[in-house]
Amino acid sequence: MNKKLLAMLMMSTALFVSANSFAAGKNGVAAVVNGKEIKVDDIKVAYEANPIVKEKTSFDEFYGKTLDIFVDGEIVYQEAVKANIQNEPDYKKQLKTMKEELARKIYLEKEVRKLVNDEAVKKLYQDYKNTFNGEKEVKAKHILVKDEATAKEVITKFQKNGDFEKLAKEYSKEPADLGYFTKEMMVPEFGDAAFKLKKGEYTKTPVKTQFGYHVILVEDVREAKPQPLEKIENQLKGMLAQKTMGDIIKGLQSNAKVVKYDVDGNVINH
Repeated sequence: MNKKLLAMLMMSTALFVSANSFAAGKNGVAAVVNGKEIKVDDIKVAYEANPIVKEKTSFDEFYGKTLDIFVDGEIVYQEAVKANIQNEPDYKKQLKTMKEELARKIYLEKEVRKLVNDEAVKKLYQDYKNTFNGEKEVKAKHILVKDEATAKEVITKFQKNGDFEKLAKEYSKEPADLGYFTKEMMVPEFGDAAFKLKKGEYTKTPVKTQFGYHVILVEDVREAKPQPLEKIENQLKGMLAQKTMGDIIKGLQSNAKVVKYDVDGNVINH
């Protein structure tokens, strides 16, 4: 497979987050702090803006874990207002910086959304499929022990009773199930041994690696296939957003008049 493309797919980014609107929950209020309401929508926005958290946590869980954080934040904010922090020089300086950063962020997101559409995603997915090179994958289990004698004992017992899972629970220093993997994903000694086996076969002699001694059982062998669009669509959008953002900045740079100086005040010539 095109390794550069695969690496980019794995680096799912949070650059492409659509501007969704949210319906309020029951009554629309999550808490009231000194008469000031905290809306359920506020918590939903924070949840939707964090795709990594969203993938692993339901909104109900997120709500329960973060409600107190929102409440405490409102309490501190109200005290800051009472202390007239808005008129502090540090506040005004940091607010200026934050406004500039927010303007940059919203501008780039707006421009990116114009170009990252369904058609562009489908084209990138087709490129991914066209450049995909199938690799052999093995699905295996292993039993990892500290010495060769114990590994041989495991092999003998497996040959007698055939219960690999039971032996793994009794002997192995690691979980038995490794799932599907390519040869390159494992240390050389392990990969070489596993990929010599056919489906249903196991290593008749212990396999030594830097981690100890392994007994390997191969459960399946297959050729890797391209991931379906629905499974990698978000990653593709992230890739497109990242590239599009870079293109936008390059375009702006080419039209800008910029003079740069080094630390001594001399003009930097390019």
